Amino acid sequence: MELYNDNERFISILSDYGFKATFGNESDTTFLKKALQALIKSPVAIREIEFIKNEMTAITLDSRSGIYDLACTDENDNHFIVEMQLSEYPEFIQRMKFYALYRFNTLVKKGKYTFEGLQKIYCIGILANDIFSHIFDYHNVAVLRNEKGELIDDQMTFVTVELAKFDTPLAEIKTDLDKLIFTMKNLHTITEQTQFPMFWNEEWLNVAIQELDKKAMTPEQRLNYEMIISANALAVKNEKKKIEEAELRIKYETVKKMLASKQFSIEDIANFSGTSVDFVNTVQLEINSPK
Repeated sequence: MELYNDNERFISILSDYGFKATFGNESDTTFLKKALQALIKSPVAIREIEFIKNEMTAITLDSRSGIYDLACTDENDNHFIVEMQLSEYPEFIQRMKFYALYRFNTLVKKGKYTFEGLQKIYCIGILANDIFSHIFDYHNVAVLRNEKGELIDDQMTFVTVELAKFDTPLAEIKTDLDKLIFTMKNLHTITEQTQFPMFWNEEWLNVAIQELDKKAMTPEQRLNYEMIISANALAVKNEKKKIEEAELRIKYETVKKMLASKQFSIEDIANFSGTSVDFVNTVQLEINSPK
């Protein structure tokens, strides 16, 4: 999925820059309030949003820490955690549970370890790919229920959006949720305003779209955008290097073990390990060289 392309007029909401400029826009929360309301399918409008610390510090020396993509509360002190995941992550629901339970433990600790009157926690995961092969809806809201579907507890709510499953035709889009997901999937593919669907004139979406319009960027915004692209490119390069180094170590150890067994020819070892004859000979020289 190409998220940064200078030939496109609009930046993808799914990119780091796009997510921060829309969902994470602290100076104007018009889009965020409506988006959260749509994602949790609430009939009640969110009037106020306050951004809170998105870093999870380890509770004990042995426990994990981490950073949410976004953490905020509304005027009723409901807590929202929003995570964007673009790569394959079959175990993403476990990560959502970890985040939500960390927030739960924080609330309990603040309440001097009492459980009454705990604020609600909404953990929202927006994924580019599928994680539920047995579920066909692109949007799912999960709370604790019994086998009859009766509600047991809704203090923690898990919301997942699988963008790959969204295929609602433009003519059939009616709800704010469908408008949001259509925008997230398609904005960066639009080149001119004449291609806008009518609902992009709605204030909450228009606010977000303006933030992602390259033509409307200030010099400061353009610099920030370029810096994020550069940082992401470097991160990808470093990650690719780590993967290549790890693969090379595995191949090296494979060749070393096969040479030590003395049961295979140099050519067979090269074919089996996916390396070259020269690579195998180099490893053999290292093994046989005096220490």
